[in-house]
This record gives sequence, C-alpha cells and structure tokens, in this order.
Amino acid sequence: MQSPKARAKLPEDALFDYAVRALANRACSSDELRFKLRQRAAKLSDIDPVVARLKDLGYLDDKRFAEMYTAMRVENDGFGKARVLHDLRGRRVAPKLAEKAVALAFQEKNEDEMVAAYVERRMPSVVAGGHTGDEKKLAAAYRKLRRAGFASGPILTVLRRFAAHPELLEEPPPDDDPPDA
Repeated sequence: MQSPKARAKLPEDALFDYAVRALANRACSSDELRFKLRQRAAKLSDIDPVVARLKDLGYLDDKRFAEMYTAMRVENDGFGKARVLHDLRGRRVAPKLAEKAVALAFQEKNEDEMVAAYVERRMPSVVAGGHTGDEKKLAAAYRKLRRAGFASGPILTVLRRFAAHPELLEEPPPDDDPPDA
C-alpha cells in the first residue's frame, strides 16, 4: 500500500501533460523542470524527449525565462545584481546565461538610485528617522542592503544621507563586490 504522499510514476505522454501543467503554474528553467520530472517519471529516459518537445513548442526557453525573471526581480523587487544572479542560480539557470540576463537588465541602471529607491520603499524606518545616530540601525540597514544584492559603495553613499555622523561611515575597498545573497 502506497503512502498518501507517494505519487504515481508517469509514462512519457502523461509526463508531458504534467510538465505543461507545471509550466502553466510557474515558469521555470530547463534544469529546474528536469528536476521536477525526475521525481515523477516512470523511466528517466522519458525526460529528455519531453523537455525537447517543450522547447520545440516554445513552452520552455531558458533565455526568455532568465530575461523575464531578471526584469521582474529588478523592476518589481528592486534587487541588486548579486541578489538577482544568486536567485537565477537557485532557479538552475546556466551561469553564462544568467550573467548575460543580469548584465542586460542592469546596463542602464544607476545603482545609487536603485539603493535609494530600495531604502525608501522597503526601509521606511530609516527614511522616517531622519538623521540617525543609531549605529545599530545603520548597520542593520547596511546588512539588509547587502542581502538585497547591492555593492558597499552605493549603500554607504545612500546611508550617509541618513546618518547623524556620515563621516564615521568608512569607504569600502575599491573592488568591492556584493556577497551572494
């Protein structure tokens, strides 16, 4: 007797239908879909033909997915480069494809303006607090902005606007890259 969580393994035609439904619910990359299909396929050899058929029909396109996902994360969520790149890796997008999509999305963006917009939208306590002398509040804001994928330079430029003692905020190293989010 099967446990209630065990799912029936699917033959190729049913696996294709499952893949179409999965893509209708949530867009994903080819590798992400392959991972889902491995859990449901009766034979692992059925996965590649299903993925190839989906690509032929235009239902699955990693380049389009990466560009749309990146645009959504930048425009809707306001995240920085490092965070978007990290999220694409988490969605199993090929590294070179992810880097191209991120470069395209950020080519005409000003990171200082993006950081300022993020602070205004997501961190109203920093904006409303005016010039804050609370080092803990500034440190927390800095950490949150780093997790959002921004580099130290633009973060410090924006946080200086809200610091009671902006001269105490140190300059970042010249080749500072944001950590993976």
